[in-house]
Amino acid sequence: MTNNQIGILGLSTMGKSLALNLADHHFKVAGFNRTYHVTQEIIEEGHENFEGFEELGDFVASLEKPRKILLMIKAGDAIDQTCIQLMEYLEEGDIIMDGGNSYFKDTIRRHGYLKDKKINYLGIGISGGEKGARNGPSIMPGGDQEVVEVVLPFLNAIAAKKDGDPCCTYIGPDGAGHYVKMVHNGIEYADMQLLVECYLLLKHIGHFTNAEMALVFESWNQTALKSYLVDITAKILREKDEVTGSELVDLIIDKASQKGTGKWTSIETLEQDQNTSLINAAVVARVTSNFDDLRFAYQQLLDDPMTKEVNPYVFQEEVRKAYYLGKIVAYAQGFGLMKDASKRYHWNLDLGKIASIFRAGCIIQADLLNVIMRSYAENKDLENLLLDEEIIRIVKRNIQSLRVVTSLSIRGGVPSPVLTSAMTYLDQLRSKQVGANLIQAQRDFFGAHTFERIDQEGINHHEWEK
Repeated sequence: MTNNQIGILGLSTMGKSLALNLADHHFKVAGFNRTYHVTQEIIEEGHENFEGFEELGDFVASLEKPRKILLMIKAGDAIDQTCIQLMEYLEEGDIIMDGGNSYFKDTIRRHGYLKDKKINYLGIGISGGEKGARNGPSIMPGGDQEVVEVVLPFLNAIAAKKDGDPCCTYIGPDGAGHYVKMVHNGIEYADMQLLVECYLLLKHIGHFTNAEMALVFESWNQTALKSYLVDITAKILREKDEVTGSELVDLIIDKASQKGTGKWTSIETLEQDQNTSLINAAVVARVTSNFDDLRFAYQQLLDDPMTKEVNPYVFQEEVRKAYYLGKIVAYAQGFGLMKDASKRYHWNLDLGKIASIFRAGCIIQADLLNVIMRSYAENKDLENLLLDEEIIRIVKRNIQSLRVVTSLSIRGGVPSPVLTSAMTYLDQLRSKQVGANLIQAQRDFFGAHTFERIDQEGINHHEWEK
């Protein structure tokens, strides 16, 4: 019987949450998982709009045409293998949607391959974690626009809402949806690391307790810095361990993992000749946290620097301003990367609309996005957010605090790779000279790579050693 409107293939945490979200919105949902007991557990919960299947063929056959199947499985080869398996049951015009964190170039490849087979393929970025998937994520669909229009009623219904509008919009052709999700995650890496650095600075230079830091972050969340990540950071700092009664954050091993989307952003940045130094620094910070032996060795080899006494109340305000500016630079670099990709891949990305769908449901939701929306509303061709008049005013108001805080972090030996990257980036933009003239001279000296002069036109080469 073909009465299910949409199918979810892959029913682990995210897949299950999206399936139940769809079912709550009165869609008839078919579910399939490679291991049937996972499907059975959802069946036993008894949602009237969910029907689970043990056999893939039965799952596909239960869907109304054109069949719409959302893959919620691990990125990589599993997607390719699943598409091959589905081809046995699909017909011309059916729609496969990849809702995982797939690499956008893989999505471009799959889109082209399946289009030749008369099957539609969409790459759909979904952000918000388990809670967002269940209650309303931010959704970034990419692919052929007419195909996205077919599934938008489903996506808009389950997406988070902000000011009554769904946090979902058509992003662009082929891999655009997954590209934007990748950059979203890169910004997420940078923002998380910025908050980590604020935590370390407040703890080791300001000598704040966890409870005091929770109050600081809660106060920040009543300002222009209001965001999901600031909110959960305050909550984390308050959480007690049920067994020991100690503050849980202090019991967590000091090593961070990653799933690769931040790394992809850094790699793509280099491919595009762009600068996302804050995202890059955040990725490398996670990598370095896992250098167990080297970290242990240097903890024994090097003494802690002498820290300068600070007024904790003045200091936390300086850190707040530094964080605000660091956050702006991270978003500016991320949106700058998307702008370049829009031209490079002919996607025609609407950066203002993208900012609008990040305002709820996703991990980087923040009030700052309202400023970014206004920036692109006033000038959709804005070359870089750092050239927006309102953002320029914010930069001028906060740059001295960023300089003070990064100086104190270096003097105090508190690692702040993303804050210092923000300061370096702004100084590179501000500085009348960045030393590239000497690099060009060096390149010409050893490789005859030539150079241009400030006092005449044309390409030059100099015989440095007569």
